[in-house]
Amino acid sequence: MDINMTERALDLLRAKRFQDLKGLFSALNPADVAQIFEELPNDNESLPILFRILPKEMAADVFIEMDNDNQELLIRAFNDKELKDVLDELFVDDTVDLIEEMPAGVVKRILRNTDPETRQIINQILKYPDDSAGSLMTTEYVRLQKEMTVDQAFARIRATGADKETIYTCYVTDERRLLLGVVTVRQLLLADRTEVLQDIMETNIISVDTFEDKEVVAQLMSKYDFSVVPVVDKEKRLVGIITFDDALDVMVAEATEDIAKMSAVTPTDKPYLKTGVLETWKTRIPWLLLLMISATFTGMIITRFESALAAYVILTAYIPMLMDTGGNSGSQASVTIIRSLSLGDVDFSDLPQIVFKEARVAVLCGGTLAVANFVKLLVLDKLSVAVAAVVCLTLMVTVLVAKIVGCTLPVLAKKAGFDPTVMASPFITTIVDAMSLIIYFSIATQILHL
Repeated sequence: MDINMTERALDLLRAKRFQDLKGLFSALNPADVAQIFEELPNDNESLPILFRILPKEMAADVFIEMDNDNQELLIRAFNDKELKDVLDELFVDDTVDLIEEMPAGVVKRILRNTDPETRQIINQILKYPDDSAGSLMTTEYVRLQKEMTVDQAFARIRATGADKETIYTCYVTDERRLLLGVVTVRQLLLADRTEVLQDIMETNIISVDTFEDKEVVAQLMSKYDFSVVPVVDKEKRLVGIITFDDALDVMVAEATEDIAKMSAVTPTDKPYLKTGVLETWKTRIPWLLLLMISATFTGMIITRFESALAAYVILTAYIPMLMDTGGNSGSQASVTIIRSLSLGDVDFSDLPQIVFKEARVAVLCGGTLAVANFVKLLVLDKLSVAVAAVVCLTLMVTVLVAKIVGCTLPVLAKKAGFDPTVMASPFITTIVDAMSLIIYFSIATQILHL
């Protein structure tokens, strides 16, 4: 968003040119208006005034695009009528998302200003685990009966579709809400007006259970290019739908979480600039302490072989190169495997094939690095053949071990029920550092007779 747009909105607000402000907002997308609101100075007066200027038909769309802090500020500034007007325009899943992010006092006020039927649906959705399809779904979908004709189906869509999350995909159920089929508006438009839905609906339906992991749901929608997927209970009754925008939010959130864990940072939902210094410290320090403690093993190993280093001080100069190369090799393998695990491309049964492949890759990579390094050690560093052989053999074995460790640990973590991203770069690098030192000094002891 152009910063000049924000300045223009503020200038119009200061000049009390409210009609011009309304025209400015009307010409923008709700997401762009929400961004203007986020860029406002941190005062509690401008935002409520600007929000009340919004055209009624776009107010709810802007509200749902805003960050949690601004939403809370507005809710506290609203009177009950204003709050109810906004809540009435939100889809149920958006209201649930809002409730999950608000403090208890604000949640009570939100629930108090929703109608009893909506409140019951919200409470039902909130009972599902946070990472389940049930917590992600909305109950606002178009439901048809198999005996309906195309004309009757369109009549139902017109009568009920205004408040639904989507009307393009409609679901056919019986009186017990048992999912029988799915039909799209495209099929209805191309069919004869008198055709019965039972004759044109698709009965081979891919659905998800209410307790299915929402990341799995997002992957399924990506795999089949679904814009919406039905959610059923244990008895195969239709209880809701999940739309692609919610699935996209899940994929973005999961990717952000994985990146944080792979960087040894505890994930947080807050944007960087809105996360306080102490909160940032809390997300980083546990990992740094853990990695610092685990890194002490490398110091213990160096101390153990202190006499060997005293005899061949030159060996010390190549420790950083060996450790870094090993860590980088392990990270390459781990990141690739973690990505494949998240996409469902590999699982535990593929572990032998994974290890065999990475071992062959390691031999090629390690051999290439060793040859290049051997020439460099002899020509530029003027080392003896024996010392150069120690360094290069260590390099080959370290790359092999690092890649096997890097590809194995994430798979084992996944099998054990842990998030494989915790086995990413920092953790594997620490393990490989220790192993590379043991390999280095073991080879040096044998070849140089230390």
